[in-house]
Amino acid sequence: MSLNVRELLEKKCCNNIAACTDEQLYYGLLGIVKDLAKEKESDKGKKKIYYISAEFLIGKLLSNNLINLGIYDEVAKMLAQYGKDINLIEQVEPEPSLGNGGLGRLAACFLDSMATLGLNGDGIGLNYHFGLFLQTFENHLQKENKNPWIEKESWLTKTDVTYPIQFGGFTVQSRMYDLDVTGFDNRTNKLHLFDIESVDESLVQSGIDFNKEDICKNLTLFLYPDDSDDAGRLLRVYQQYFMVSNAARLILEECEQKGSTLYDLPDYAAIQINDTHPSMVIPELIRLLMERGIRMEKAIDIVSKTCAYTNHTILAEALEKWPMDYLNKVVPQIMPIIRELDTIVKEKFDDKSVAIIDDADRVHMAHMDIHYGYSVNGVAYLHTEILKKNELNNFYKIYPEKFNNKTNGITFRRWLMHCNKGLSHYLDEVIGTGWHKDADELEKLLKFADDDKVLNKLLEIKKENKRALAAYLKATQGVEIDENSIFDIQIKRLHEYKRQQMNALYVIHKYLEIKKGKKVTTPITVIFGAKAAPAYVIAKDIIHLILCLQEIINKDPEVSPYLKVVMVENYNVTKAEKLIPACDISEQISLASKEASGTGNMKFMLNGAVTLGTMDGANVEIADLVGEDNIYIFGESSDTVIEHYEKADYVSKEYYEKDEDIKEAVDFIISDEMLKVGQKENLERLYKELLNKDWFMTLLDYKDYAAKKEEIYKDYENRSAWAKKMLVNTAKAGFFSSDRTIAEYDKDIWKL
Repeated sequence: MSLNVRELLEKKCCNNIAACTDEQLYYGLLGIVKDLAKEKESDKGKKKIYYISAEFLIGKLLSNNLINLGIYDEVAKMLAQYGKDINLIEQVEPEPSLGNGGLGRLAACFLDSMATLGLNGDGIGLNYHFGLFLQTFENHLQKENKNPWIEKESWLTKTDVTYPIQFGGFTVQSRMYDLDVTGFDNRTNKLHLFDIESVDESLVQSGIDFNKEDICKNLTLFLYPDDSDDAGRLLRVYQQYFMVSNAARLILEECEQKGSTLYDLPDYAAIQINDTHPSMVIPELIRLLMERGIRMEKAIDIVSKTCAYTNHTILAEALEKWPMDYLNKVVPQIMPIIRELDTIVKEKFDDKSVAIIDDADRVHMAHMDIHYGYSVNGVAYLHTEILKKNELNNFYKIYPEKFNNKTNGITFRRWLMHCNKGLSHYLDEVIGTGWHKDADELEKLLKFADDDKVLNKLLEIKKENKRALAAYLKATQGVEIDENSIFDIQIKRLHEYKRQQMNALYVIHKYLEIKKGKKVTTPITVIFGAKAAPAYVIAKDIIHLILCLQEIINKDPEVSPYLKVVMVENYNVTKAEKLIPACDISEQISLASKEASGTGNMKFMLNGAVTLGTMDGANVEIADLVGEDNIYIFGESSDTVIEHYEKADYVSKEYYEKDEDIKEAVDFIISDEMLKVGQKENLERLYKELLNKDWFMTLLDYKDYAAKKEEIYKDYENRSAWAKKMLVNTAKAGFFSSDRTIAEYDKDIWKL
């Protein structure tokens, strides 16, 4: 194979490998991978799963594809013989800007697992040119810029598939682009990304501002366009309909080509609606079936047996509700169908809370998915239970048989084999390579829980990963951190419910303690990485607070040897791949009952980090698996939190007034020291928010959190006991393989 790859590469590059640039080698390897992936494409399977999602955070693809095709090590070795470093070649690749947070990363892991398990399944989404945004920091504030990634030669393959997509008053021409999804030692599936022929990148000059009304030119420029005005909200509706109208046409065409009469559509297709963004696929499919001569009642029945819905959130505001006015303007052709679907529901049920169209003339997307899909799943045990008992209890009473849980997972190919080669190779040595395909085999590691040689090696690998991260942060951000310090990391979307603000308050507390002379035994480096939605003001204020703390603490010679703060700029998959293997403490501190699942918690656990978290989302299952000695749990239970919301009896000011530590930390936000480096407006707004509202109860859990932090830092000092915790976390992570999740989706929902 080595000789073959060398010859292929020299042929693609028209040159001797030693004489090639990293760019030439990257494009040469890209071509080889595409050719090899094509050989593994398959039509096997009558029924197909179509996974529709507004985002797919796929990350860079070269290494992932080389690993899945089984040639990574050979290619790396062969390149090294010519003095070439595959890591430098990987850096040439831009990261696709196709997703934002956990929802999109999960979708990417799921596609990988479908192909790895040999399932007949493709993803369908949009080909965003500038993604969410590229984050930079100026004056300690987040600044949003466009994030172009599409190059003339890329993983995207332009296809001949194109459809006229009709909106109210005009039509756009779509074009489908394909990305190969290679399975690990298995088939190649596709991610279909739809774009418009008339897209115009020059609409965006600087930042992320553009004419939001010129739909024929702007439709696929950005993921989640700023929805703080009507034009932005309408653009989201245009995007969502464009995505599902293309998806519906493609699905019907493919099924007809396989011999479906469309009356038997559920025998040929399962459609997974990933969160509420693709919900309009239901009325659109009904409309297209009616266009083909199927009467409405039958079309509704067919679609209801084809579509399944994944709920990703407990936050009511994240379940989309679109005003009828918007839909009448953008998609008048599906409105008679939506009204009919609503009428059927209202004739069956008196309960107004389950209606599709509410009294304020808003269309509830999740309600449509639940009534007219055959499955509703949550993404972690606790999340699903909360949906059944609280948030969607009215629906659960009507359709108990539709509700099921599918705890999220991650692909171990990217999140261990690729991003932590030191640990991956050592695991191969100690327990064999069976875990590559059967993640449960990681449990074999438990036999070595008291083996000093193994424990020391795990510490050594972690140290090496920390050294690599320190070098990376110095090179990319000019920030120096101590590789011998504790790496305490919180990386995820910036949202108040995820409570980065609580972590920041503890940082303030620790800073003030050190100033008072209470030095720490082992230095601490607290690392954040997060983007805040452009219109989410308080989230951006929290980023401002963290950046101000970074400057104050890192420049203080009295404190910086003991405590450092780093906010990673433009956090994305590539940076996560460097941060996760280096982490000691994984911060999973969302308010109990608010995080549906989390998947970062699983990636950290797999790479031997120890979780500090609330009993929320998949933390509950992590705690069950590793046992209380190997996780640090704090905070009120989800039941208590839900009760506080029901009674509306949580008052943050009471916590502030009765606790000196809380008062001191919160007051520091508007201290002279902070105002010297920060913006008065942002800091005062955040201060008032914590004092007068604190909707996600930061101060409720703060004292318990601070105490648990002290405990975890102290326990870190006992290196062999800590190494054992690391080992147990890695060994017990097998359950969180997305291969397991996807096998469950198939067995219980898709039945391919």
